[in-house]
Amino acid sequence: MQRIEENIKPYDQNFTTMVPTGFVKFMRTCIIWQFFRFIVINLKMLVVVSKSH
Repeated sequence: MQRIEENIKPYDQNFTTMVPTGFVKFMRTCIIWQFFRFIVINLKMLVVVSKSH
């Protein structure tokens, strides 16, 4: 682990952030996919809440 940190220089010219691909951009902006994710997350929350009561 220590060795990896030595090779990473955060303010170096070669240090760049990840750029999302076209598919990732589509999934982030697709209303149908977002609605499906909303339903799945709500179902997961219902399961967690029902276990605690």
